[in-house]
Amino acid sequence: MKKLLLSGCMALALVGCSNDEVGDVSLGMFTLKDIKISKLDDEKIPGVTCHVASIEADLSFSDPSDSSIACRQTGEITPAMIASIDKSSSGEVVFSKSKSIFFKTMKVRRIYDADNQTLMYVSYTTKETNGSFKHSLSTVPLWGTQAYVEPSASGQL
Repeated sequence: MKKLLLSGCMALALVGCSNDEVGDVSLGMFTLKDIKISKLDDEKIPGVTCHVASIEADLSFSDPSDSSIACRQTGEITPAMIASIDKSSSGEVVFSKSKSIFFKTMKVRRIYDADNQTLMYVSYTTKETNGSFKHSLSTVPLWGTQAYVEPSASGQL
């Protein structure tokens, strides 16, 4: 039992030690909670960078579920990159981070909107909190990139 508790504490310590952290905002002197801002580079679309802000509570077994995400084009996006991604309506998970020893995880999922040629990134937690699954959405349009396909002129006057 001691080994299990020790390994759980070590895992929690490692969660807070991310080299992708780019910001840390204190919520005040009398709280142990901070807003941590992390950078996420999409491995399949390296021309997209997302920043995720979430609350982390020191000395707590569970971080709050709230998070916010903003994604932007920060490099080239090519047709080959778009061809390599999951284009199903549920997309694919591009990032996952434990938020609790009680099986709560924050995930970022990429979904491709083919009709509008837009990448959508949704961050969410996998455990219901106060009757709701917390989530946030950001989009990256392909317009102006190599991956953008000009719509056909059929049907226009």
